[in-house]
Amino acid sequence: MARKKHQHYTEEFRTEAIKRSEQPGVTQAQVAKELGIGAQQISNWKRQFTRLSEKQFNTVDGVDYSKQESEELRKLKRENKRLKEEMEFLKKVSAYFAKDQE
Repeated sequence: MARKKHQHYTEEFRTEAIKRSEQPGVTQAQVAKELGIGAQQISNWKRQFTRLSEKQFNTVDGVDYSKQESEELRKLKRENKRLKEEMEFLKKVSAYFAKDQE
């Protein structure tokens, strides 16, 4: 039994299929039949779209959700948290020393 090759679709094709299937009065099965794909494929793409995985749907409305951007965002959040903690510590230290000078 020969293995079936997977068809690779462009991001534009996938997003257009999802948009068409979400229109009122249109089912995923109808859109899938028109496009020559399985109805389950559209469901899979929707799930991938909502997860914004590393390989699928990296940009939405011009916003980059790629893995690289996500890593940078996490790094900046960690740095922000560290800086806030340092600021709280410095406030406590300055209050302590200000109390000693009175």
